[in-house]
Amino acid sequence: MKLVVQRVKNATLSVEGKLISEIGKGLVVFLGIGKDDSEKEIEFFSKKIANMRIFEDENGKMNLSIKDIGGEILLVSQFTLYANTSHGNRPSFFEAEEPKRANLMYEQFCLSLMDYDIPVKKGVFGADMQIVQHNDGPVTIIL
Repeated sequence: MKLVVQRVKNATLSVEGKLISEIGKGLVVFLGIGKDDSEKEIEFFSKKIANMRIFEDENGKMNLSIKDIGGEILLVSQFTLYANTSHGNRPSFFEAEEPKRANLMYEQFCLSLMDYDIPVKKGVFGADMQIVQHNDGPVTIIL
């Protein structure tokens, strides 16, 4: 499993010009599912994201979690995190999970985050999505 987590002031996700999801202060999480991933990774990474202290406290120190600030998450499936560019100029995605199973795991990941009482908005699995985000910091964490 590969994740890119970005702290945002707000973000929107549209498909074919139609607004699908919108969040205020929180995190945009790009999620790549690999062929060897399991429920174990879902549990580990959802707990990590829920508790990761990357929001500033009253002293300007990154000491608060998404739960502490009452933030939201925009969860976006992104198989391209598994791009292999070691041969030639066209990436291959052999390590990415096949779409049917990846979609099931994406949905499980969403539910796992919600178990931490975090509002989660989603993208549209497999769609051509347009995402506009106002990064905060910027703070970008790769897991």
